[in-house]
Formats: sequence, structure tokens, C-alpha cells
Amino acid sequence: MRFNIYGRFQVDVRRDNDAWAVYRAELGKRTLCEDVVIPPDVPADELATYLDDIFHEYAGHGDIVESMPD
Repeated sequence: MRFNIYGRFQVDVRRDNDAWAVYRAELGKRTLCEDVVIPPDVPADELATYLDDIFHEYAGHGDIVESMPD
């Protein structure tokens, strides 16, 4: 699943075995974000809310984390 983080950058979140893996998506390449950890029990439909909690310091007034089509 791909997410637009406040229009500043994008991340791909993938299920890897029993854990979530987060990748920074930039111009045709993906880089693992080892410092972003999503607990394995977070459901897929709550990922945008969880990412909003993690990255809220990047948000401006009215900014949101948006799910993007793959």
C-alpha cells in the first residue's frame, strides 16, 4: 500500500512475513525505512491513521495522510 505523507513524500507499506515493512518511495526506487516501525497487530485499514501519528510533525494545518493507488 502506498501513502502520500502530507504531500511531502511517499511511503510503501508492505507485509513481510508477520511484520509491516516501510519503504520510502522516491523517483523509481524504494529505500527501507528502518527507523519507522509499525506494530504487527495494526490492521491494514488503520495504517493511514498510524502513519499520521508517526509523521504528524511534518503536517501543516489541514494536511492529511492519503492512501494512494498501487
